[in-house]
Amino acid sequence: MIHHISIPANNPLHVAQVLAEVFDGKVGIFPPNPNSYMVVAGDEYGTLIEIYPSDSLVVPGQGDRQAGFQQNVHPASYSAVHAAISVPTSLEQIERIATREGWRVLPCNRDGLFDVIEFWVENQLMLELLTPAIAHKYLNAMHPKNLEQLMLNIAQVEVRV
Repeated sequence: MIHHISIPANNPLHVAQVLAEVFDGKVGIFPPNPNSYMVVAGDEYGTLIEIYPSDSLVVPGQGDRQAGFQQNVHPASYSAVHAAISVPTSLEQIERIATREGWRVLPCNRDGLFDVIEFWVENQLMLELLTPAIAHKYLNAMHPKNLEQLMLNIAQVEVRV
């Protein structure tokens, strides 16, 4: 289970405030990285999203020092990173928020397996949102009893040890 993720944003505070609205959560300052914030969903899983300035990098520490932060002088506009996240809000609320922000939003079906709402934060980072109305289909598709059949239906890669 993923309990928290970090995402980049051009305007971290604004993105945190918008995501708090989508998650029906709260915004706090994230002290380890300047100008960073966190959105706490307040759910039973401890769901949290850290929002860093888009030029932030998480880098490994040296020796016994933990990971730290650096600035990337050439940050990318897009990323392969995305997440599917259940939210307590409806499709209509999500569409209203995205429209207000000028962010792309699109209800999608993923190969007949489940539905998601593509929510493009600052039109650069995709979050796949699962409303209460559609989360059950995703959870059913990814349930352990269904994963074996799912894996049989897709190309598998040999694991080498």
